[in-house]
Amino acid sequence: MRSIRPSFTARRGRGGRRASTSLTAVALVSALAFTATACNDDGDDNADGRPNATATADGKIDIPEDLRQRLKDHGIDIDKWKKGAWKDWNKSDWLREANDFVNPIIKGLWDPDRMRDADDPDQGVDDNDISGDQGVTDPTPQPVKAQAVASPYHTTAAPSGKLLFDSPEGTMVCSGTVVQDPAHPGKSNLVWTAGHCVHAGKKGGWYRNLAFVPSYNNQAKSAADLENASRSEIAPYGVWWADAAKTSQQWISKGGETGGDGASYDFAVVHVTPEQGSGAKSLEETVGGALPVNFDAPAVPKVESITASGYPAAAPYDGQLLYQCQDAPGRLSIEQSDPTMYRIGCTMTGGSSGGGWVETGADGKPALVSNTSIGPVSAGWLAGPRLGEVAKSVYDSVSKQFAGS
Repeated sequence: MRSIRPSFTARRGRGGRRASTSLTAVALVSALAFTATACNDDGDDNADGRPNATATADGKIDIPEDLRQRLKDHGIDIDKWKKGAWKDWNKSDWLREANDFVNPIIKGLWDPDRMRDADDPDQGVDDNDISGDQGVTDPTPQPVKAQAVASPYHTTAAPSGKLLFDSPEGTMVCSGTVVQDPAHPGKSNLVWTAGHCVHAGKKGGWYRNLAFVPSYNNQAKSAADLENASRSEIAPYGVWWADAAKTSQQWISKGGETGGDGASYDFAVVHVTPEQGSGAKSLEETVGGALPVNFDAPAVPKVESITASGYPAAAPYDGQLLYQCQDAPGRLSIEQSDPTMYRIGCTMTGGSSGGGWVETGADGKPALVSNTSIGPVSAGWLAGPRLGEVAKSVYDSVSKQFAGS
């Protein structure tokens, strides 16, 4: 099975990366503006959850000395970072723990070329890897052909977008969904995705330069048409940088590139802020909607249909278009001690990792119930975690961190 993350032979819920050889050719703008967020021992940025960095008169970011020192404690020197030090992936400074997420904004880093060339952080799993499952696993579903979403995406699938980040292998891409924030009704800045789209799991740490692009390629232009597209065409609702990200401790401790380890807890919540600095509108207001999250989703036999969305980047897809699969879910058990996962037929590939799984609830309204996590190397189906108490604790933690801001 694959965890659709950085294009590996096996892929996880088809996340995405393209080990981009153009990495060294990326034009890092000479006057890079930064914001920064670091976490203290309790996982919050500071006691009241408010940002520490402030904008100066010229629009750049003034980072207080105490925050600079805290970043240095994490092995990050802002001055060196903006000159390209973020590309150094020495194990000694690849941050691992849940309270170590640090993601300074590099203004303009995600230009059209880098967005277009990002590859999926694919983590597939061999079909044979599940032969020893001792929990409940239903028969393998028939493949369901992914359907292209009608444009403009802002109208047909407003909460969906691309999640971009850098890994040791190159630029990567996953998918994500804007979700509601109980601390800020109608004004959420939260994005739901897969754990493997923000953190490498047991053998790595937090990825870098994590940013969300809502309604990426909103007009569904072809790859050829995007060659000369402007940034505003590719990212019409802006680039939103993560200033907080959390995943489960189970994923950090067990998550692997292949085989499905940690897949039952492969989810993450990201809090974002606009690259251009704080504005009057939140992400939810900007895109026009956000989905509620159901942490008590019904058992498989009671779910008639689930719709999974994402930007598949591995062949035969190119990562530029939004697709969806709709199917009645079955059950997949990776480890008997872990929660059983949802599984649907779907031909989406790497890059779709982290994309939201939506079910219509008893009230007739759509709600997010899972995200793409793993699938077989050969494609044909996807599996996503059931969201329970652990997922809710991750979600609540990020929401509370910014409740006072």
